[in-house]
Amino acid sequence: MLLSVNLSNALSLDFSASNPDLIPNPHGRPTLDLTNTAVFTEYVFGKLKAAGAVVGMGGYNEHRVIYRRSKHFGSTETEPREIHLGVDLWAEAGTSVFAPTDGVVHSFQDNDRFGDYGPTIILQHDINGKPLYSLYGHLTRTSLDGLYEGKVFRAGEKLAQIGPYPENGDWPPHLHFQLITDLLGNRGDFPGVCSLADREQFLAICPNPAIWVV
Repeated sequence: MLLSVNLSNALSLDFSASNPDLIPNPHGRPTLDLTNTAVFTEYVFGKLKAAGAVVGMGGYNEHRVIYRRSKHFGSTETEPREIHLGVDLWAEAGTSVFAPTDGVVHSFQDNDRFGDYGPTIILQHDINGKPLYSLYGHLTRTSLDGLYEGKVFRAGEKLAQIGPYPENGDWPPHLHFQLITDLLGNRGDFPGVCSLADREQFLAICPNPAIWVV
């Protein structure tokens, strides 16, 4: 169990260009103003309420348009990052996050920029003698209190809580959950989104985390 909510009736949320709500109107402006986090949040949780769901899910390897809300994901000089490398679980702020399997804290930090992870924890796991890392982004700042590198978490032990905006990187409340086989020297942070050109390279080291979600 990854979250303290029932994931059996999770609603799949689409943030690719195939979602008509994200297509620009005839005046060239998006139908939904994603730069306004309150509006974005109302949209996400309105979808959940209409479907009778308490959590939204999805996003692995999805080519998304929502990252255009933030300069953090690219500029006019670089190819934008729009390929999502983890799974997002959209749920109310304060929802508890549990360690999916035994692990130790590899690193953590508050990635405090608009559109970034906000408070982030990376656990290291031993899977058949090989290291595997799990990343948890968009947490509460208090989730980092008392942490230290090497702290042990057992499967099912409470790890953190989903954070509210703006402290969670200024996103509608959700957990970004990602598996990584090679951190490429990163600590407390790792790309959760890559460019089209880098898609194959990053998917090779970021396997689908869905097997650890429920």
